[in-house]
Amino acid sequence: MILVSLLLVSIAVLCAAYYVYRVAFYSRKKGQGDVYAIPPGEQYQPHKSDMLSLIDKIVEREYVDVYTTSFDGLKLHGRYYHVKDGAPLNIGFHGYRATALRDFCVGANESLKRGHNLLLIDQRGQGGSEGHTITMGIKEHRDVLSWVEFANEKFGSDTKIILYGVSMGAASVVMSTALDLPQNVSGVIADCPYNAPKDILLSVAKQDMGISKKLAYPFIWLAARIFGGFDVNAITCKDAVKNSKIPVLILHGEDDRYVPCEMSEEIQRANEDKVERYTFPLAGHGISFFSDKERYREITEEFFELCSKDK
Repeated sequence: MILVSLLLVSIAVLCAAYYVYRVAFYSRKKGQGDVYAIPPGEQYQPHKSDMLSLIDKIVEREYVDVYTTSFDGLKLHGRYYHVKDGAPLNIGFHGYRATALRDFCVGANESLKRGHNLLLIDQRGQGGSEGHTITMGIKEHRDVLSWVEFANEKFGSDTKIILYGVSMGAASVVMSTALDLPQNVSGVIADCPYNAPKDILLSVAKQDMGISKKLAYPFIWLAARIFGGFDVNAITCKDAVKNSKIPVLILHGEDDRYVPCEMSEEIQRANEDKVERYTFPLAGHGISFFSDKERYREITEEFFELCSKDK
């Protein structure tokens, strides 16, 4: 009887973990390709027309489809926008269940205005990239290196590269600083990154579902480990930047209701010599630019100038 009870409990736990995997990590792709899908809510709607206008500018611009292979054999897709030979290259990584064209409607236009070439990638399991599991930056940060290596093969290792991420993409590019990135990666811009996959997952479970962190964590860990094939504790942004020699710029809205603003403060405290952080009062998740365009441009312009200097 005891063995039967244990078996039933084990089955129930596995079923619950699989449910968590499907909700949190599995990417169906269906419904994720609408670049004009602006999030609902009071924080986004005032900026909707501006966002749509910026998206249109990118949609109308010519690009070339490019592909690379991830460390674990997935075919990854990106869009390359050429401005001029020899220009710096910005590589943009979008957020969780999002699209590059929407998340980078600001970053893309600002990059192209500066005369930088641009590569917008589809994160694994999203858009035109293969895979069905989103790992919150655990595997995605290694995809960052794959794209850098692709860029160096295509444009040469003397091309200055700036990594640019939003939300999960921001966490991914910050985590990538723990890897052996080529010397021509001159900077990282992280717009609203979370410190650790575990932290953001538990925060969302508590905020959106009312589930306590102690109750949610075992199922999140099991879901990732058993069905996703990764460990949510494998790396954090804080640990990644501790010994990084690459300058990192963090931008974060103080009224971010998805990734709490204090999460990025933890990253900065880990390496204040290399990590700059600027917050924007009243700005929501990923929309700091719209709250103060002039200040956003001044900060990023100074950072681009810093990255353009020879090491």
